[in-house]
Amino acid sequence: MTSTLLTTPPVGPDARRTPTAGTPDRSPAWRRWTALAVLMLPVLLISIDNTVLSFALPQISVALAPSGTQLLWIVDAYSLVLAGLLVPMGSLADRLGRRRMLLVGAVGFAAVSALAAFAPTAGSLVAARAALGFFGAMLMPSTLSLLRNVFTDRTERRLAIAIWGSAFAGGSAVGPIVGGVLLEHFWWGSVFLLAVPVLVLLLVLAPIFVPESRDPAPGRLDVLSIVLVMAAMTPVVYAIKELAKHGLTVVAVGCLAVGALAGVAFVRRQLRRPDPMLDVRLFAVPAFTGSVLVNLLSVFGMIGFIFFVSQDLQLVAGLSPVRAGLVLLPGTVAMVVAGLAAVRVVRHVRPAHVIAGGLTLSTLGYLLTAAVAGRDEALLIGVAFVVLAIGVGAAETLSNDLVVSTVPAEKAGAASAISETAYEVGAVLGTAVLGGILTAAYHAAVVVPVGVPAVDAVTAAETLGGATEVAAGLPDQQAQALLDSAHAAFTGGAALTSVIGALVVLAAALLALRTLRHEQG
Repeated sequence: MTSTLLTTPPVGPDARRTPTAGTPDRSPAWRRWTALAVLMLPVLLISIDNTVLSFALPQISVALAPSGTQLLWIVDAYSLVLAGLLVPMGSLADRLGRRRMLLVGAVGFAAVSALAAFAPTAGSLVAARAALGFFGAMLMPSTLSLLRNVFTDRTERRLAIAIWGSAFAGGSAVGPIVGGVLLEHFWWGSVFLLAVPVLVLLLVLAPIFVPESRDPAPGRLDVLSIVLVMAAMTPVVYAIKELAKHGLTVVAVGCLAVGALAGVAFVRRQLRRPDPMLDVRLFAVPAFTGSVLVNLLSVFGMIGFIFFVSQDLQLVAGLSPVRAGLVLLPGTVAMVVAGLAAVRVVRHVRPAHVIAGGLTLSTLGYLLTAAVAGRDEALLIGVAFVVLAIGVGAAETLSNDLVVSTVPAEKAGAASAISETAYEVGAVLGTAVLGGILTAAYHAAVVVPVGVPAVDAVTAAETLGGATEVAAGLPDQQAQALLDSAHAAFTGGAALTSVIGALVVLAAALLALRTLRHEQG
């Protein structure tokens, strides 16, 4: 693939360096592919963690009685911290060693996962999820940057990235099934303990098969830039939640303003520094910016889809966690196959056309979901996810390949972090925006029957899980009336968010056609 990003000379502080992507790797092929298998373990874990949590939300709602906002924060706290720290941790890994950072992150992630499993309150679970985001930020950029240094041949690397990316989809498939078995036999906290054996295996194998790498001339650690990243992202996500729940308030506007100002300050600081934490000049290249945005928007829609579908299948359709996971399994497999197939297709078809075609297909999946929401048609939901997943799988593989191939190998940590940041920002916004709209639509439409105690009425109006719990303690007639109203309110919100997801993904397809049109297969 002849990329504009590879043929355009680097800008900024890396201008004196040249890409080393075409240099053959002298290590035996079997060691490179074994290293890839090891580096897929943390990716698999992160994907399992996100999917399992979505399927555990109904039990968490019952056990910890979170408010609607707390439920969103349980999902978002992890991705928010992770997204804010990915670029700083990628830069730090360039300095201290990427494999070392990977191993430190693995130890911390395993320890905090055990704490999250026994969280006694919704607030403590939110805190544990934030800590998982801190250590997860050490894992993610290290995996992709190490892969970038192991596979220096472009053709090999593209295939390796496709396989690496399939770990996200593979985790989505394994998570609900394994987690479903745990949820049917143990308490909700058992799903967090899945991280421990995976990370123990990583800690044993990584020192043997994964070579250490670092930037030979790293820049200085920029604490102020780290603060500005977090100051830009945290208020914006909070403002989105505030807008979804209370509409346009002074708090929401103030948070948006703070986030925007911090974002501008971060960009200006990077432009002034001789050794920026993030070389924002790369965003002047249309294909780079387009690839990052395609990555972000496709994940935005998919994560929002999983957030409501996992609850719909269990609380509306009445499926067990295992059966709900099995409904989504074909789509997950389709995502893996589509990502691998895109590697071959793009040799003959322009990347812009492959990505845009795939995302247009995903749009149809969202619209099908909107059409069948609330009809207890688990099979149709599964079909919709297959259609949706094919487009996302192809788009994610090719957009990641374009982003990772833009910089010299010695700057791979920071560059990889951009791709991962796009993924996690998409996950944060997908849950915050689509989840917030769903929660607001549910709250506005649900009707609690007369005679339900005030405390229970508030709980039932907050979340579908809360309504299900309250209904279990009501007389049959009241319970049925509450459940009917709650299910109708939830599926109405699900249909609305599906339409919004379709529009977002369609916009990503048009963006790909415009920004990637000069890329060759």
